[in-house]
Amino acid sequence: MRAVAFKEVGGPEVLRAVELPAPVPGPGEVLMRVAYAGVNYGEVQHRLGDFGPPEGETVTGLEASGTVVALGGGVTGLAVGDEVAAYLPDGGGYAEYATAPAPFVFPLAELAELGGLDLRTAGAAPLVLTTAYGVLAGVGHLAAGETVLVHAAAGGVGSAAAQLARSLGAAAVYGTVSSEEKAEFASRFGYDEVFLRDGFPDAVRKATSGRGVDLILDPIGGPTRLASFEALAPFGRVAVYGEAARHPDLHLPVLPVWKNNRALTGYNIGDLSRRAPETLRRHARAALGLGASGAVRIDITAEYDLADAPEAQRLLEAGENTGKAVLRVGR
Repeated sequence: MRAVAFKEVGGPEVLRAVELPAPVPGPGEVLMRVAYAGVNYGEVQHRLGDFGPPEGETVTGLEASGTVVALGGGVTGLAVGDEVAAYLPDGGGYAEYATAPAPFVFPLAELAELGGLDLRTAGAAPLVLTTAYGVLAGVGHLAAGETVLVHAAAGGVGSAAAQLARSLGAAAVYGTVSSEEKAEFASRFGYDEVFLRDGFPDAVRKATSGRGVDLILDPIGGPTRLASFEALAPFGRVAVYGEAARHPDLHLPVLPVWKNNRALTGYNIGDLSRRAPETLRRHARAALGLGASGAVRIDITAEYDLADAPEAQRLLEAGENTGKAVLRVGR
């Protein structure tokens, strides 16, 4: 099968087009012929070695859509020929064939009664929508009437999170971005205001009459994470779900958290897939349902051939992307 793989960590240039044997589904797994694969920062981290060193030719790709071609032992509720969306916790989406644990494979026919997802959109949805939903409703415990600030507001998760926050009852949704161009792009997703990241705590306090916001979604880290605590309302939460800036880890003092009624929490979809798969499946089904119904729109702004995965990752790693990119894998 055609695939894009790496066998050493490094820049986008370590990704190479290769021919590999198609995987075989084990017990509880599904083999799918991939149509589209999403491009995510987690795959950049995979290539950089954040998930450990590669073992031989390693295929990344954490979400995909396609058609079921074989079922491992014990799999029920799916059939050969089903068109599906899948979260791939161990990667594999940058290839013509990929395996996924059956609990994280979702037939598109089941979403049709809500409006449905086409294969292209479905390839960009399982990781992005599930993460956005999990951060907001899972660890963020967003309640109706609360206010939200989304860092990286023009990215794939950020643009989905703004819409999901509205569907979950948020009274106001704000965002931060790194440039005026990204602010203009993000404005299409229903933000009340989008701020440039430099000096955002002052902008948030001004927009909220000094109160701050109830929930902040942070995939960036470093100084942005530290400054986020200054923009929280009483009982406000900073929900971490990434480390895109790749800064050294923070050493946060606890006393200011206690004295100012603040909280820090985190959402890691990979950990959830290993330790609480049914919770992850519940988040994914709810999120994909909102996508199928039209409550949340995934804005696919770039489509690449599979062989162009290195360029797609280069733009994402450099922060030059807006919206969501996909790889066209199926012939």
